[in-house]
Amino acid sequence: MLTRREMLALSAAAAAPPSLHPSIAWALADDKEDPTRVFTGDKKPIDARLGAPRTLNDYIPFSPPKTKEAWEARRTQLREQLLVATGLWPMPEKTPLNAVVHGKIARDGYTIEKVFFASMPGHYVTGNLYRPTHPAPDPGMKVTYPGVLFAHGHWANGRFHDAGEKAAKASVDAKGEPDMDRGHFFMQALPATLAKLGFVVFQYDMVGYADSAAIKHREGFTDITAELRLQSQMGLQTLNSVRALDFLTSLPDVDAKRIGMTGASGGGTQTFILAAIDDRIASAFPAVMVSTGMQGGCVCENCSLLRVGTGNVEIAALFAPKPQAMSAANDWTKEMMTKGYPELQQLYDLYGAKDKVAVRAWLEYGHQYNVHAREMMYGWFLKHLQGKDEVVKEPAFKPTPVAELSVFDAEHPRPKDELDAAKLREEMTKASDSQMAKLTPKDGAGLKEFKRVVGTALRVMVNSELPKEMTEIVERPERQALKLKDDAPRVDGRKLVLRAYGRRNEKDSVPTVILGAKGGPTEFVIWLHPKGKASLVENGKHHPSAKSLTDAGCLIIAPDLLGTGENISAKPFAVDKNYAGFTFGYNRTLLANRVHDVLTILATFGALREHVRLVGWGEMGPVAILAKALAGDAVKKTAADLDGFSFEKIHDTNDPMTLPGALKYGGMGAFLGLCAPGEVLVHNQKGSGTGNLSRAAYDAAGAADKLTRNAEKLDDAKVIEWLLK
Repeated sequence: MLTRREMLALSAAAAAPPSLHPSIAWALADDKEDPTRVFTGDKKPIDARLGAPRTLNDYIPFSPPKTKEAWEARRTQLREQLLVATGLWPMPEKTPLNAVVHGKIARDGYTIEKVFFASMPGHYVTGNLYRPTHPAPDPGMKVTYPGVLFAHGHWANGRFHDAGEKAAKASVDAKGEPDMDRGHFFMQALPATLAKLGFVVFQYDMVGYADSAAIKHREGFTDITAELRLQSQMGLQTLNSVRALDFLTSLPDVDAKRIGMTGASGGGTQTFILAAIDDRIASAFPAVMVSTGMQGGCVCENCSLLRVGTGNVEIAALFAPKPQAMSAANDWTKEMMTKGYPELQQLYDLYGAKDKVAVRAWLEYGHQYNVHAREMMYGWFLKHLQGKDEVVKEPAFKPTPVAELSVFDAEHPRPKDELDAAKLREEMTKASDSQMAKLTPKDGAGLKEFKRVVGTALRVMVNSELPKEMTEIVERPERQALKLKDDAPRVDGRKLVLRAYGRRNEKDSVPTVILGAKGGPTEFVIWLHPKGKASLVENGKHHPSAKSLTDAGCLIIAPDLLGTGENISAKPFAVDKNYAGFTFGYNRTLLANRVHDVLTILATFGALREHVRLVGWGEMGPVAILAKALAGDAVKKTAADLDGFSFEKIHDTNDPMTLPGALKYGGMGAFLGLCAPGEVLVHNQKGSGTGNLSRAAYDAAGAADKLTRNAEKLDDAKVIEWLLK
């Protein structure tokens, strides 16, 4: 962070160019038309965000930290990111399952039962329960078995899947399956074998598969309201997995401390996601999914915020040091042995548990969960859930007719209260709003919990926080070509110091102007404007408000936030027209990036926090509030023009103010509440929805007088007067 002495040096109006902190890259402008221009000639801002956005098909490597302590801190934040992204932060109230288990079918060494239960009111999880029929060692002795959740993935008809005669024969001919029964029905072979080996298995339906027919797969959760409330098929499916685990661990013959989970493809996604967020999973085997390549191509595997700054290998690493194995094939996982597995081993080695992670590839086969991978999984679960070190050969089995596996029949019809997607989302919204209402702070303890929940959510939505160290730009060849000039630009006789700030791990660059104070600074103002740093100059002179600030002894720092000034792209990336989660699942929104940029700038002045003020003009007012909410006491006073903005007014995922999750967590009112007890002025706030929550937060903080509101827009002079007071 810059010291006060360095700041004083920067503000010297007539002095020679100051000695800059060595980690900051900068250049003096030579553009006579725009004296605030940082990048000279044909040089452009070196900001990775101006390039193509990340997609689910990009190469997404994992770099393990060097210490367990660093990983534990990262693990906590990443786990929170998954929970927020899937709409499970905080976890929705767990209502009674009211499980129905019926229709037992006797098989050789196991039984199959039919199950349905309510994961939430109006939505049902369906599936089959496979149980061993091993006799107890002693009459009357209670026997408990380890349990396994089996998520089926995107095979046609899910747990009812029949590969068909042609595909079954091809599998047998390629030695991927031992016989035609398993060639046709590997979905049944897996749970049947586990049951014979002494596991209780619950094989449940993904949304829109087999008996789960009320909501079609891939439909019902792709509009802007779903984004703003973090309602997604990915989230619904993950909640179903949590409730399936609730069901499995509630069974009297299941040992809740010995639970495994497996699944392939989309079922593999559910496996490593649930293993990452639910500590009850003791061992995991996600098949043909974890890789540094394609991250999952379905809406049930993607949602906004989920993989911003991360990927499947790192998400799978969250399970460490518990035992986890996975299979790879001749698909997007084909390089896992050299790209992904070594890094997982390094991570596990931090815990002295390198032997607890394993990957094996069968590159002679395409995307599959065939007998070779299944046998690896059986041995893994036997070792880690039963304590047996055995090589398993999957036995032949007799498939059960699909019609007999169906959950609903004349005696057990579909529940009459089952809801379609639209009506279910209405109920989800009511439940979520009820949770938020209960978080409304009434005292100091309530404010602390409000900030824990909503503050964490905002950090995830922005995918940023105030850096603990000074921000910087890594030197790159393009930047070394920039030449410094002695004839620095001047406006009204004062020199403009021009810099570009960024973060080493982000490859970003925020062009910034520092305008010195008259007579040396006593205060520091971060100036956020829709026109960026160029707004400081009007017709060759200082903007009147900027002059008022510098005349009063304030040093002004004016950045070009992403999408403004020099940091504007000729062609901003478009949001996926079918599902925004494919875009915002891997990239920050524009609003989030702008807040991130403000935090980057603020980090430079962390040592001077008692003197830092933040002002947001026009559409940058909400940016200022969100930045203050995340920056805490790094900002002394904040003034923001809300321009009547509210997240309820967003009707298009391409809107630059889109922020997935904003409505779920209370909108601008909640984010303004996070600023308590800081001094904040909001004006032009009519229709912004910043009332009750923010007022309650400031009251709970004992700082009601620190929040100033004005329904109408204040003129600039009034804003400056308040800022300097």
